[in-house]
Amino acid sequence: MSRGARINTVLLLLVAALAALPLVLGLGDHKEEPFTGADAEAETAITEIDPDYEPWFSPLYEPPSGEVESALFALQAAIGAGVLAYYFGLRRGRRQGEEQAREQAGPDAGAGPGDGDGAVPERTV
Repeated sequence: MSRGARINTVLLLLVAALAALPLVLGLGDHKEEPFTGADAEAETAITEIDPDYEPWFSPLYEPPSGEVESALFALQAAIGAGVLAYYFGLRRGRRQGEEQAREQAGPDAGAGPGDGDGAVPERTV
């Protein structure tokens, strides 16, 4: 197994552990909704501190249900992942293309026009 494959495997295991750890340890079992978002947690904390608090802004669009809100969030995440994957794929493709072009050009590619001896070939018309 190559060094890069080992690093990827370790990183994948760490991500899986981070995802499974809260479930295994039972974090959030004492709550009605154990894994709510940060917005809901902040709203609960603010109303506990100051029950008369009124938000400064209101949302531009309020989804009709939690399912629609989750679907929109998943769509946003998928679009972001697609943009990142396209960008990194494009960079990798360009790098591989440059490497192939260098390999095909050979070792004398940087010597200038000609066959590497410095002489300019004759031009036929």
